[in-house]
Amino acid sequence: MIRFFLVALLASPIAATLIGVNASAAERPNILFIFTDDHCQQALSAYDDSRIATPNMDRIANEGMRFDRCYCTNGICGPSRAVIQTGKYSHVNGFIINTDRFNGDQPTFPKMLKASGYQTAIVGKWHLGSTPQGYDYYDVLKGQGPYYNPPMITADANGEPVTRRHTGYTTEILTAKTLDWLQNQRDTDKPFMMMYQHKAPHRNWMPAPKYLNWLDDKTIAEPETLFDEYQGRTRSAARQTMSIKYDLNDNDLKLSGHSTMNAEQIAVWDKAYGPKNEAYLKARPNMTEKEIIQWKYQRYVKDYLRCVKSVDDGIGEVLDYLDEAGLADNTIVIYSSDQGWYLGEHGWFDKRWMYEESLKAPLLVRWPGVVKPESVSKAIVSNLDFAETFLDIAGVSVPEDMQGESFVPILKGNTPADWRKYFYYHYYENPGPHNVARHYGVTDGTHKLVRYYALQGEEIDDWELFDLDSDPNELVNAYGSTDHIEIQKTLETELERLRVLYEVPEDVIVKRKRSPQKANAKKKPQPAAAGK
Repeated sequence: MIRFFLVALLASPIAATLIGVNASAAERPNILFIFTDDHCQQALSAYDDSRIATPNMDRIANEGMRFDRCYCTNGICGPSRAVIQTGKYSHVNGFIINTDRFNGDQPTFPKMLKASGYQTAIVGKWHLGSTPQGYDYYDVLKGQGPYYNPPMITADANGEPVTRRHTGYTTEILTAKTLDWLQNQRDTDKPFMMMYQHKAPHRNWMPAPKYLNWLDDKTIAEPETLFDEYQGRTRSAARQTMSIKYDLNDNDLKLSGHSTMNAEQIAVWDKAYGPKNEAYLKARPNMTEKEIIQWKYQRYVKDYLRCVKSVDDGIGEVLDYLDEAGLADNTIVIYSSDQGWYLGEHGWFDKRWMYEESLKAPLLVRWPGVVKPESVSKAIVSNLDFAETFLDIAGVSVPEDMQGESFVPILKGNTPADWRKYFYYHYYENPGPHNVARHYGVTDGTHKLVRYYALQGEEIDDWELFDLDSDPNELVNAYGSTDHIEIQKTLETELERLRVLYEVPEDVIVKRKRSPQKANAKKKPQPAAAGK
């Protein structure tokens, strides 16, 4: 009964008063939250211009603030989105791994904004299993969503969810739907909060027709650690299944498959990839192992960048509309992604780890008249802070049980003296895709302590400590080193403090018996890994 009352209250006319609206309607800015899936800082030229130019994302940074230390709490798609909705860690909001189902009955920031007078909308990737709540309008991809001809779920005339099929390239469809809502469907008498959320550049990186041959004449620089052999670290790094060498499949590499494309789209696709594939397959018998890995890397990273390019194009269209409609001055634009990603670093694709490339997400914020253009913050912020920040922007009181903090003061150029110095991360999905061990850890931005505690249903107790100043590629495990004993003690203390602060329960490991067939199966060769 209490939960029913709270849910009803959030939708009631008196809710705005009860939840604490601290700003008049005229003072309340619109919020445009642009979100991508698996986009790393290395593929956004405001952070790193060595691989791609992203002029429209860069425009947000140039006209606003770039955050260099935006960390995710749990580096996979669904859990990141649940954290953003609730402002609470995975163990509190109940969405811990991608196969969970989000409990939409719990308090979320869209419900609070809607109750306070905002019009709320979401278009694109949802990936939380349940039907979106707290939105005046939703039109979301079904499940993960394909790159071509996506089925999408929206509300029918009776408010019931209905699935509708679309023809075209998903990134472009999502941009068109976002623009249509902004132009034709929103209530112009209300401030809005729009979540414009892309599937791209998620695996398997299928580019738009216009970019199928873009970058064919370029060679993308290889990361220093493309041929990492995982020496000197714990067993977990060597036992993953996300390597470019072993784990990219023919579908990832565009050597087979057309996903959900129609005949016309397939013809365009095959015209672009057919000759390139034929040349590779003809040469492969005479290529060395290293040359094959290098070819896979080029194919993979170019397709990834091609997908990012279409996202950047769409962002440009939306920013242009805000200008043309006279909305830009009163609209805060936020760009981010669910976590980072590996573009060959450590020989990997995918995410999940607490290593820097996947721990860090891009975060760019433009707030005309408030955020100083071309400003950069090195304060530690997180997707845990997004809900609190959105509420603060809107003048809505932040519930005490949310676990993040509003970074509005940082946007205004006044980083609080008591702003967090340490950040807690926790990943749970093992057994699961890519065999990344369950782990948790703490970082202060220059040093990092990680504990791996479960791998394939077996309890382990492996630790890693990295000095990011002297070892930015995280190749040397300094745990137990006499040179790092003081920082290790500090991080151990902070790790325990944060686990108590966030009320993190002990994770119960359900041990799984391996079948004799699996136990005796041949595993791809792995190098020895040293260090506890």
